[in-house]
Amino acid sequence: MNMFKPVKAKTPKEYIEAIDEPRRSDIQLLYDFIRKTAPTLTPYIEAGMIGFGKYHYKYPSGREGDWALIGLASQKQYISLYVCATVNGQYVAEKYKDKLPKANIGKSCIRVKRAADIDRAVLSAMLREAVKAGGLGEH
Repeated sequence: MNMFKPVKAKTPKEYIEAIDEPRRSDIQLLYDFIRKTAPTLTPYIEAGMIGFGKYHYKYPSGREGDWALIGLASQKQYISLYVCATVNGQYVAEKYKDKLPKANIGKSCIRVKRAADIDRAVLSAMLREAVKAGGLGEH
């Protein structure tokens, strides 16, 4: 499968195998890194991407549900890492913006061209903080 087309996988392994190189190796590397750094988060497919762990959210409107704490996706132009956690009202990913100069970061999304564009020590600290926080907002 072309790395620029949406992947219709049922498992993280199928998701990764359906991506063409060189992107597949980058996604595999990040997948393995997330598993090693946050081993308590179970990987699964969520909304066409790889999710790790779940947290429960509830909005003031009453809407509630479950979502991935960490997400990993191969997009058309970049790799997306979603770090869905806040600490004291601040998005965890945005706290590390200055330490990831090659990444485009907005709220909980980190976008990079290649896995090599992410400092592993910074990513490790960010993932650990997200696991400790347990999700976005009140849960």
